Amino acid sequence: MTTTPVWSVDPRTGKQREQVAVEATPREVDEAVRAAHAARGPLADATVRAAFLRAAAALLDEAAAHVIEAADAETALGPGRLTGELARTTGQLRAFADAVDAGAYLDIRIDRADPSLSPPRPELRRYKVPLGVVAVYAASNFPLAFSVPGGDTASALAAGCPVVVKAHPDHPATSELCASLLRRAAVLTGLPAEVVSVIHGFDAGLELIRHPLVAAAGFTGSIRGGRALFDAAAARPVPIPFHGELGSLNPVVVTPAAAAERAEEIGTGLAGSVTLGVGQFCVKPGLVLVPEGADGDRVTGELTKALGETEPGVLLDHRMRENFVAGVRERAALPGVDAPVTPGSGGEHTVGAGYLTVRAEHLLEGGAYEVLLEECFGPVTVVVRYADQGEAGAVLGLLGGNLSATLQLSAAETEGAPGPAAELIGQVTGLAGRIVVNGWPTGVAVAPAQHHGGPYPAATSHSTSVGGTAIERWLRPVAYQSVPDALLPAELREANPLKLPRQVTGG
Repeated sequence: MTTTPVWSVDPRTGKQREQVAVEATPREVDEAVRAAHAARGPLADATVRAAFLRAAAALLDEAAAHVIEAADAETALGPGRLTGELARTTGQLRAFADAVDAGAYLDIRIDRADPSLSPPRPELRRYKVPLGVVAVYAASNFPLAFSVPGGDTASALAAGCPVVVKAHPDHPATSELCASLLRRAAVLTGLPAEVVSVIHGFDAGLELIRHPLVAAAGFTGSIRGGRALFDAAAARPVPIPFHGELGSLNPVVVTPAAAAERAEEIGTGLAGSVTLGVGQFCVKPGLVLVPEGADGDRVTGELTKALGETEPGVLLDHRMRENFVAGVRERAALPGVDAPVTPGSGGEHTVGAGYLTVRAEHLLEGGAYEVLLEECFGPVTVVVRYADQGEAGAVLGLLGGNLSATLQLSAAETEGAPGPAAELIGQVTGLAGRIVVNGWPTGVAVAPAQHHGGPYPAATSHSTSVGGTAIERWLRPVAYQSVPDALLPAELREANPLKLPRQVTGG
C-alpha cells in the first residue's frame, strides 16, 4: 500500500523541514479508535484521571523549551506568544484535574421518594457518565491550546473519554511531540498510553468521524471544513454530537458618544486586536461599525496610523497567505470600498496588515457586498461607516452567529440607564456567545464563567470549548429509579462514599 508522507514545513520559507509521519490508513484509524475504546475502563477512575492530567501538565512544562521551539518552527508564531499559549494549555489541564477532584461536573441530583405527592414520586438519582471515545480535530492557529494537548482533549479526558486527535497539517511535529508527552503521562499514572492517540491525513479525519466507536467530536477551524465533518457526523447510522467552532466576524460597534470621548484610544486598541497573532485569532474583530463624522474620522485616523506602522508578518502556511491575499483583493475591488491602509502581500512569505472601509448603505445593498460579511483570516478588518443607530442596527441584522460582539461605549452609556446602549446590548446578545464592553475580543480567558461559542455558524452547538463547563460536551445524564443502594454507582449511593457534591430534594 502506498503511504503518503506528512511533512513539517517552515512557514517563513515554505520549505519542508522533516518528514514527521505518514497519513493513517483506514486500518490504522480503526486500530487507534479500538485501542482508545478499550482504555475506557482504566480511565473511569477519577483519582487516576486527575493525576494523569496534572502529570501531563508537568511534563509539558518540563519540556517547554523543546515544545516552544518545535511549535515556532512550524507556525512562526514566535516564542513570546507560544510561551503564553503553553502556560494556558498546562493551566487548562490542571484546572480540569481540579474539576475532576471537585466532582460538581457530575451534576448529582437526588429526589427522595414521596408517595404523598400526586402523582407519587419514586426515588430518583441522577448523574452524568462519559460518552466514550472522542475525536478531536486540531486547530491551525493554536498549536497547543486548541490542538493535541488543548482544551478539547483536556476536557474529554477529564470527563473520562479517551481521545483520538486528528493532527493539523500545519504543525505535525509539535503534535507528535505533545502526544508523546501525554502518552508518557498516562503510563506514569497507571493508564494505557492509548487514552490519547494522534493520526494524520485528511482522509483519516473522515474515517475517524465515521467510526462506529467514536461517540462525539470536537473541531476548531473553517466553516467549510467543519460543516463537512458536522454533516458526516449527522449522516452516520448512529449520529453523534459534533461540537464545532467554525468561523466568526466578531463585530464591534463604536457609538458616537464613545468616538467623541476616546477616539484615539479606540483606534489604537482596534489595531492591536486586529493584528494580534497576525490576525489569526478566531475572535479577531473582522467588522467594525464606526459613526460618520469628525469623531469617527479620528477613530479611523488612529487606526490608519497604527496599522501603517505594523510590520509585515508570516501566516501559518502559504495556502492561508494565498487565500488572504486573494480575499483582500476581491473585497477591495468592490465599488465604494476603500483601503486607507492596503492589506495583502507584504513580501514573498509575509502579509501586510490593513483595513477596508465602506459606507453602511453599500453593505445593506447585499449582492456582491455580502463577501464583506465573511471572515477573512489574517490581519484585516472592514470598517463600516454608519449614519445613525438605526443604520448600525440594520447592518448587525445582516450577520449570522458570532463568537463575540464588542461595544465601545462612553462613560455615560455604561451607567445602565435605558437607551441606545441597552438596545445594542439586547441586539448583540442575539448574535454572539460573549459580549465585550470597552475591551477587545482577542484574549479568551480560561475561567469557569467563560463561554467560547455562539449561534451558527460560530458553533454547531450551544456549548463552550473554553472554561470549566467545556467538560459537559462529553457527558450524558442517566437517572436511576428505585434502584437498591447496593446496585447504584458509588457516586449515587446514600452514604456518599466519594464525598461528592449533590443536590437533594425531599426528606
